[in-house]
Amino acid sequence: MTPIRNIVILTGAGVSAESGIATFRGPGGLWEGHRVEDVCTPQALRRDPELVHRFYDERRAKLAEVEPNAAHRALARLDAEWAGELLLVTQNVDDLHERAGSKRLIHMHGELKSALCAECGKRAPHEGSLPPGSACPTCASPALRPDIVFFGEMPYAMHVIERALEQADLFVSIGTSGAVYPAAGFVHSARRMGIATLEMNLDPSEGSMMFDDSRRGPAGERVPEWVDEMLG
Repeated sequence: MTPIRNIVILTGAGVSAESGIATFRGPGGLWEGHRVEDVCTPQALRRDPELVHRFYDERRAKLAEVEPNAAHRALARLDAEWAGELLLVTQNVDDLHERAGSKRLIHMHGELKSALCAECGKRAPHEGSLPPGSACPTCASPALRPDIVFFGEMPYAMHVIERALEQADLFVSIGTSGAVYPAAGFVHSARRMGIATLEMNLDPSEGSMMFDDSRRGPAGERVPEWVDEMLG
């Protein structure tokens, strides 16, 4: 077996669920009581900017009520102690990985605590509410929007993620449904390149059969166990 030095980890909503963050697709296909089509598409933003901005304002405010859990803390420990290359790619827009201490991190779907200017494309940290028409600190255009990658938009840093996968010895997927692309395709890329693959999930994902190893159970239990193995 090839020694493992370089690791790419993908995390999804299942990692933050144990902290009290709602998973992306809840009962009836709703996200926090809203149809995804009404709050997470460019069309929704154009159609009802008040609703979309208010929705993400509420999600941003809720971050103050939650804390990182054991899975976040274990991944931060791995980040700090792993001597090889490591990239943590999260589909989550919360800040729990950062608050746990992770540094080698990419938010491929954007961040709640960030604003994006629809005019100049600059991103900037943002706290508090973000009403429609808020001015960009860079170009002064009244064009700030939530820095969230909506359906139909390109996720962030794909070239960085793809390069890290090419150099990886292990790809790990944690708490993801395996239904949202392009992240759902990372395991296909890993298999094509002969990279070892591991999935940790509460239930089988849509791509579970593609992984070399699958471990079932809460992320707060499985992830610390795996990190102990890797650092043991």
